[in-house]
Amino acid sequence: MTLSEFIQEGVICFLEAESRDKALDQMVEALADAGELGDKVEFREAIYKREKIVSTGIGMGVAIPHAKLPTFNRFFLAVGLQKAKEGIKWDAENTPPVRLIFLIGGPASRQTEYLNILSLLTAAIKDEDRRKNLINSKTKEEVLALFEGL
Repeated sequence: MTLSEFIQEGVICFLEAESRDKALDQMVEALADAGELGDKVEFREAIYKREKIVSTGIGMGVAIPHAKLPTFNRFFLAVGLQKAKEGIKWDAENTPPVRLIFLIGGPASRQTEYLNILSLLTAAIKDEDRRKNLINSKTKEEVLALFEGL
């Protein structure tokens, strides 16, 4: 699977949330509404537990929260675009506020596949123009076009 297919099959959220937890909750709800989650409470708790271990804010205004659970059969993704210019404080030291969130979920037993997805994603978001264009996107189609061919 390519990154563009992975994102196309995922959920894209235009966030109004002002906090990390509210943004994550909105994205979890969107995944649940799309039928990706059997147990949204379990997934939400796994995401928060992961954030307590170490922040998933990676710099560049980006966070990649994730949770892998044995109940999942495949990987899925939600892309969150925070529209407020001030972004979201993500609890990562010395990192700018987050405006782009890539929430990944998937099976606990498939670490290699997860690392491949993460590698493709981080390579794509290192492109400063792509990040700026994502932040300025107004539609799902605009977001999808920025990952086309990746």
